[in-house]
Amino acid sequence: MTLDRSAGLLETARALSAGETTSRTLVAEALARIDASQGSLNAFRIVRAEAALAEADAADAELAAGARRPLLGVPVAVKDDMDVAGEPTAFGCRGEYPPVAEDGEAVRRLRAAGAVIVGKTNTCELGQWPFTEGPAFGATRNPWSPDHTPGGSSGGSAAAVAAGLVPAALGSDGAGSVRIPASWTHLIGIKPQRGRISTWPRGESFQGITVNGTLARTVADAALLLDAASGNHERDPHRPPALTVSDSVGRDPGRLRVALSLKPPFTALPARLLPEVRAQVVELAEKLAALGHVVEEADPPYGQIGLTFLPRATVGLAEHVREAPFPALLDRRTHGAARLGRVLGGIPLRAARRAEAVLHRRIGGFFTSYDVILAPTTAAPPPRIGAMLELSGPATDRAMIAACPYAWPWNVLGWPGVNVPAGFVAGGLPVGAQLLGPANSEPLLVSLAAQLEAELRWHEAWPPRQFAADSPAV
Repeated sequence: MTLDRSAGLLETARALSAGETTSRTLVAEALARIDASQGSLNAFRIVRAEAALAEADAADAELAAGARRPLLGVPVAVKDDMDVAGEPTAFGCRGEYPPVAEDGEAVRRLRAAGAVIVGKTNTCELGQWPFTEGPAFGATRNPWSPDHTPGGSSGGSAAAVAAGLVPAALGSDGAGSVRIPASWTHLIGIKPQRGRISTWPRGESFQGITVNGTLARTVADAALLLDAASGNHERDPHRPPALTVSDSVGRDPGRLRVALSLKPPFTALPARLLPEVRAQVVELAEKLAALGHVVEEADPPYGQIGLTFLPRATVGLAEHVREAPFPALLDRRTHGAARLGRVLGGIPLRAARRAEAVLHRRIGGFFTSYDVILAPTTAAPPPRIGAMLELSGPATDRAMIAACPYAWPWNVLGWPGVNVPAGFVAGGLPVGAQLLGPANSEPLLVSLAAQLEAELRWHEAWPPRQFAADSPAV
């Protein structure tokens, strides 16, 4: 038996466990879809065809022997900033990178859950921008509109899931890099609590603002992948209390106090929420009210939180540039941001790190009045391919902040957020909204997202163009 591309993570795992299909069949079909779509969608940097089929055969042997693990034999993808043993980790950069010797901790845990890693997905250079393009691999396109970007920096993972190439994928989020592409491809994107999914071999990625997260078509699938990848390396500096997030899917969240926050946080450059995006987010707020939640407009006391983000982001980038094997091949904007990071790496960085505790207290106080924040994920729909690719550094910053001013504060705080689809604007372009909570609030956010999903059935909508038809097993 084969499963079509609409089968999600849960359904795929169930069918394998029930003996209704084989891992080799499903992995071969995923590989065929990837191959058929690569020339148009371009979601993958690395495809592990031979290795994935061998791993599928091993999973089938385990299944036949009666073994059961949460994702045993299920094909998934990971972003190309994560180490997969035997494969290079180029992180969107040009050059022939050497293969790494060991899996990163998140990949190791996926394998321990039984998942088969079919490939590594495209990302912009060192994950800096909300588009997935560059000279290293070309342009990854949005399954909903090939003329537009799927977002970034986890755009390859988002495109792969939205097009049905794989049922779910890991991404990483340093300023919205899971939530932004999820919003622009009509997906669930979970940015978990800092440390929930290890970023090892980096104890802290980008000075702690970047975390690993999940992309899927349903809340249950995103939560299942989160649980499978969660956990820590023994040397991780951030170790939040253990949670089983999947248990919250289908659980009544109760009657919640929801703050609808439409004002962009403080930035040095102007940002404006476009009316068509605002209308979709407000409509989602009205749905929450119809479900019995108390919704009112209120904005968290962000203050000048942007002053704490810049040192951490640029110092983290400078660290990556210092380690890059081919620095001459890096984008001029990368070098410009790294130079700033080298300037901000002393007192400004220490001050930014110390400010996090103050922000936790101040913004945490907001959650004595509200349980959840509903905010736009982006201020605009996805831009066209190439719109930001050749801009100068300052022009890129202006365009990026104008389109994506909402996601990054939760990276400074290290707290969880979940993108949910908010509908479509002109041209059939998807947009999303964030459910944001305080520390370790993934269960509440997932419960609320699943309640919305049960009403709105957003996972039933598919891109109008099928990039890769279902193919027979190899």
